[in-house]
Amino acid sequence: MPFVFPPQPIPSVAVDGEDARFPVRRVFCVGRNYAAHAREMGRDPDREAPFFFTKPSDAVVAGGTIVPYPPLTKNLHHEAELVVAIGREGFRVAEETALDHVFGYAAGNDLTRRDLQFEAREAGRPWDWAKAFDNSAVCGTIRRVAATGHLSAGRIRLEVNGTVRQDADLAEMIWSVPEIVSILSHSVRIRPGDLVFTGTPAGVGPLVPGDVCTVVIDGLDPVSISIGERVNP
Repeated sequence: MPFVFPPQPIPSVAVDGEDARFPVRRVFCVGRNYAAHAREMGRDPDREAPFFFTKPSDAVVAGGTIVPYPPLTKNLHHEAELVVAIGREGFRVAEETALDHVFGYAAGNDLTRRDLQFEAREAGRPWDWAKAFDNSAVCGTIRRVAATGHLSAGRIRLEVNGTVRQDADLAEMIWSVPEIVSILSHSVRIRPGDLVFTGTPAGVGPLVPGDVCTVVIDGLDPVSISIGERVNP
């Protein structure tokens, strides 16, 4: 079928030890999945039903990328997250079988224009402009489940210029990976190529041009980016 102009390349993520890459279909993110982070955002950390937001697939960037400081914000924040890569289709998946749909895991960073998020929240508007901007979904190399096992515990930390800002354990997640996958699949049909960012612990904070930001999760490859100069300063 001809197109009126060439289609954009399919976004993809490296897979540990393999030449073949993981093609990205959709990017889902879980909001407020660590109690301490919910408190620092001024919210009640009780175990209410999780909520999701999305990022476009072409927002995904790899480690080693220089991410330009985005427009429209004066308060760009980092958010260290465990990323779940989906490798099997499913709809209304039971929690007991949800992990069968996981291809692997990666370290990620959900970059956020925090000032725009707060403005949207106060106005009762969607978060899209705060979350779904260019280069906002940092994703490291995916490791297959066969190499990592399923991750339910382990240290997750984020460093900026070598200083630790976020330091927690995956076991502190309010909603576990199988719960997240199951709940998500009751709203949309999950498919191979989906990425799920599972929420961030406390300690989120600002990034400025020149910063080097690294996410490290036990058992996974670290992912590091540099913040470039402002776009349209």
